[in-house]
Amino acid sequence: MGSKCSCTRSFRPKTEAPKPDSTEKDKEKLDEPEAAGGGGGKVEPDPAEGGGGARAPTTQPVITREGYNEKHQGSRNEGRNVPEPQPAPAPNDELKSKEEKEVLKVVKVDLKIDENAKSHHTERYELTRKRSAPTSTAEGQQQGEGQGQAIEPCLVVRRGQPFDIEITFDRPFDAEKDDLRLIFDFGENPRETRGTRVVLLLSEEDRPKQWGAKTLSQTGDAFTVRIFTPPQVQVARWKFGFDTVLRLDDSCKVFRYAHDAPVYVLFNPWCRDDLVYMSDDTWRSEYVLNDSGRLFYGTQHQIGSLPWNFGQFEDFVLDVALFVLDKSGLNLSLRGNPVHIVRKISAMVNESDDNGILVGNWSGDYSDGTAPTAWNGSVAILEEFWKTRTPVCYGQCWVFSAVVTTICRSLGIPCRSVTNFVSAHDCDGSLTVDEYWDADGKPMEEYNQDSVWNFHVWNDVWMARPDLPDGFGGWQTIDATPQETSEGVYCTGPASVEAIRNGFIHLPYDGSFIFAEVNADRVHSIQTKDGTDWKHTFQENYIGKRISTKGLRGDDRMDVTDEYKFPEGSHLERAAVWHAVTMGSTKKNLYKVEAEDLKFQMVHEDDVLVGEPFDVRLKIRSQSEKPRTVKTTFTATVVHYTGVPVGSIKVESKTIRLKPQSEEEVKMTVTVNDYLEKLTDMCHVKISCLSQVQDTKQFHCDSDDFRLCKPLIDVKVSSVMKVGVEYEVEASFANPLPKPLTECEFTFEAPSLQRPVKVPHSSVPSKGSAKCSVKITPLKEGDKEFIVGFWSKELSNLTGAAKVKVVTRSSSES
Repeated sequence: MGSKCSCTRSFRPKTEAPKPDSTEKDKEKLDEPEAAGGGGGKVEPDPAEGGGGARAPTTQPVITREGYNEKHQGSRNEGRNVPEPQPAPAPNDELKSKEEKEVLKVVKVDLKIDENAKSHHTERYELTRKRSAPTSTAEGQQQGEGQGQAIEPCLVVRRGQPFDIEITFDRPFDAEKDDLRLIFDFGENPRETRGTRVVLLLSEEDRPKQWGAKTLSQTGDAFTVRIFTPPQVQVARWKFGFDTVLRLDDSCKVFRYAHDAPVYVLFNPWCRDDLVYMSDDTWRSEYVLNDSGRLFYGTQHQIGSLPWNFGQFEDFVLDVALFVLDKSGLNLSLRGNPVHIVRKISAMVNESDDNGILVGNWSGDYSDGTAPTAWNGSVAILEEFWKTRTPVCYGQCWVFSAVVTTICRSLGIPCRSVTNFVSAHDCDGSLTVDEYWDADGKPMEEYNQDSVWNFHVWNDVWMARPDLPDGFGGWQTIDATPQETSEGVYCTGPASVEAIRNGFIHLPYDGSFIFAEVNADRVHSIQTKDGTDWKHTFQENYIGKRISTKGLRGDDRMDVTDEYKFPEGSHLERAAVWHAVTMGSTKKNLYKVEAEDLKFQMVHEDDVLVGEPFDVRLKIRSQSEKPRTVKTTFTATVVHYTGVPVGSIKVESKTIRLKPQSEEEVKMTVTVNDYLEKLTDMCHVKISCLSQVQDTKQFHCDSDDFRLCKPLIDVKVSSVMKVGVEYEVEASFANPLPKPLTECEFTFEAPSLQRPVKVPHSSVPSKGSAKCSVKITPLKEGDKEFIVGFWSKELSNLTGAAKVKVVTRSSSES
């Protein structure tokens, strides 16, 4: 709905920069206007008046529209004869001038939060609902809220998509004499030249991909406006306000209204022009809207599934995500670019360098914090960080990844946690994993700088990459686990998964490190008896196995190995390795392998429950026409999941005589007493073997990792719950160890249903059972998942989960 100024008024987009003759002093006056009254807004007190109340009006010189435009550049903001904003009129009508009584005043602003949230797919954010703030919550403590005090809802929208608001004035809007100007600010010292201040005037014209404001309707004193945001606008918590303009015969008066609550603007995977656009609704439901999921861990032979509460819609989580971006120091002009934002997230989720969210700890001593295996969700971590504004202790790779998933999804960036089994950590840029052995078949740990993690968890984020050649958009890998520095900071990525697959490691960011994690060749260097030389053997298909993420439907594992690498041993896979080595390896002269006539295959048992013995076997098949004598040395070592050794369990050597064209097997048995007192929290064991054919001097080296299985927690709860009805959730399991469990604790949580709660438990006797229960009263309908964890001094990282459906009670039950 257009309006007129004096005789005529034309509203056209105005996007050019301020004119050169506009002074810095004028700009400062514009950027720091004085507040005016209005329903729900803030009125700044005048110190000279001793505090309360609004300041009396002062006379302002009339300026031309051209002068106004020099100061008030913004989309759709061309008009005539509008001065800078005035303070609010005096509250006493007797002191007001005739013009001040006529000025249009804002009585109420309805952000239509329910309608806008539904159309913008943000209705699940607790920020969009009126709610109580118990004193135990981070938000309540931050705002000084009393227990049960109401917190007003906020508007959360996605960029590139319009939203409507309704403004109620103290009289009908008169297009002949009134103007309305909308102002959006974020960050310190907002400026239009930085894109951190936007000034809009009403226009009938809607230009695609630009800021704009359009009148939809007017009913009495109520005025409905549709606001347009660009698909690349900065993601932030925007301050929102109005200037109401009264046009007189030869002048104008302007008064400012500041709205109390911010407007949250997020990425929009539903918008085709947003760089994070994702076309498939099933994908969006999983990678943006799903607030619980699965993390995968263990070994390639024994993959475990850990239920996780991402909780991106919890009331304080979005504020945490935006606080982290504010704290990161990212240039505010780049806050609309997902490439720069996810790189900062990968740096800020770990505390290294920048005092971020989570402290990494792989020592096994977590006495001054929470063990990484004790977490079952991101909510408790982020809540502690939000309360204290200090890094939370402690995390390891899957915890870092899960928190990244929460932060990214809360901002609207499609994200998934990805687990790579047999994951290489290349320390010297060779794109190989170098392992050294002495002549007796024992690993030379003092030489081994590279490592192979049983599993490593990072993140994929979905976005276009206009900064790369065509074809490298889509999934991009980032990693918040602090392993190596990138440009002097502990962060990794984003690196195009398609580029990694093809060996294009030169593309930003950190492609060579991630390529080695999934497709490095393993090089065994065996020292000669006299210590003067080395013999090299290769494993070309060892690194990067069963790369996993949660499936799109249900909680099953989805294998995405083929997205990261071509089939092992194929021409394309070898070409990618050679391409990567040629472009970036520090060792390019290793790839010469000699033929040999014995074949080896190491085999170990899967699904061994902790507390039981296990065997490790080596199958040896001869292709020779002559007998062969083979000496094999087995080594069993307890390791962290990162591959770092903790302590030796058992070393055993055996020699066999192999007949021509025959096959035999050697084995080593590891008993419960061998390993029980040496296990770490995740029960990982590394088995190594070195075999030497004494007749031909052929060597074979191999190693593998496996995980002793832990019992699952059985979670019993009603599969259907009703809002407002109390239910009991019961969890139980049997202790498999030949000793009692002490210092026991259960945890219960469910996204948007149950905040994390810890329940101490008495000691659990050997082979005995543990049982615990909590009461829960659902407050909101929907599909939920209860996640239960258990931790003790002797056995930790036990989990269980149960899905429930919460429905609304019928009117007769209310």
